[in-house]
Amino acid sequence: MSIIRPLRAVRPAPEKAEQVSCVPYDVAHEAEVREFIEHNPQSFLRVTRAEAEFNGDTPSSTHVLERAKENLREFVDGAIFITDNEPAFYVYRLSAAGHVQTGIVGCLSIDDYEAGIVKKHERTRPDKVEDRTNHMLAVRAQTGLILIAFRGTETLAELLNAATRTKPLYDFPCAGGVRQTVWKVTATDALTDAFKAVPALYVADGHHRLESASLARRALRDANPSHTGTEEYNFVLAGVFPAEDLKILAYNRVVHDLNGLSSDEFLERVKESFVILSDGESVPQNHGEICMYLDGAWSTLRFAINFVRAPDPIEGLDVSILQDYILSPILGISDPTTDERIEFVGGIRGTDELERRVDEGAATVAFSMFPTTMEDLFAVSDMGEIMPPKSTWFEPKLKDGLFVHLI
Repeated sequence: MSIIRPLRAVRPAPEKAEQVSCVPYDVAHEAEVREFIEHNPQSFLRVTRAEAEFNGDTPSSTHVLERAKENLREFVDGAIFITDNEPAFYVYRLSAAGHVQTGIVGCLSIDDYEAGIVKKHERTRPDKVEDRTNHMLAVRAQTGLILIAFRGTETLAELLNAATRTKPLYDFPCAGGVRQTVWKVTATDALTDAFKAVPALYVADGHHRLESASLARRALRDANPSHTGTEEYNFVLAGVFPAEDLKILAYNRVVHDLNGLSSDEFLERVKESFVILSDGESVPQNHGEICMYLDGAWSTLRFAINFVRAPDPIEGLDVSILQDYILSPILGISDPTTDERIEFVGGIRGTDELERRVDEGAATVAFSMFPTTMEDLFAVSDMGEIMPPKSTWFEPKLKDGLFVHLI
């Protein structure tokens, strides 16, 4: 049984929502963040990425967190944000170019996460978790949405559709042509009850935020001698969407060098496990194919190993095949989470970005991947296992700044 509960959101005044909303904190580089803030001083990046306001200086983490806290207070005190008087759910729709996803924003139980009812598929990095935990504790708020998927039910579909027939709180376009529409639902019992029929929730994107919320809860609980379990810090802000609505793009890779091999030597090693087709294709068309950009040309690598037994859900992932048969044994990248010779490029940037990095010498070889599917994600999560890092890139991204949960 999945528990989801309404919240008294701190959110932008309707006329401010378009200016305040911003990309998730971990999507943009610092130079991009600085540019966003310079062009739009009301961007919520001033709260989630306050270090960009120091104009290239290297402030201490204490100063950055204090600035984030001050900026959130400025948003609230300056009438940019309002606080709802009563708990509510928020139906959140993102729509662009024929794609529509409609879900619900509310709070999940951190107890459910720690008990495995909210299932994860990604290993977190301690440094990133520490960064967000410190941010939550400093501003005493969760400032962005965790993307959660669930297997949709007819009842929840009907309730979401009914909410979208009312007048929206927000309705505006943003960069990339993604329209953001939000409705408020104050009659919350039907949605709460409907989620009780959902056996499990799955973390699609936001593992670091979720783990950080768990650690922040632990710190606040330990400091509270009157802890009851009902405090706001026991719950975490999330956008919960039916899996059939979500779109996964590829998460591509670029590698800085060939681990001391010449191009010919590298290709001979690759041929041990793949058929190489010099077809000029930059995007794989099928599972089991990887497109590779090397020496100014694209080719398709078609996996040619017959498994002795049927591969488990992790072994069969294309990102696992790349890791197990090229990155680790040939290029010497055994841990892609820490090896600085590899970079990950979200599919939204396209294959032109891969070509640019190789052509300009920032990388030597690039790999364009076939997207992981939601069924892949469910299968791995249900096993209690972990996918290789950067297996999924969900698009469009949920906006930061439209909902804040005070803890």
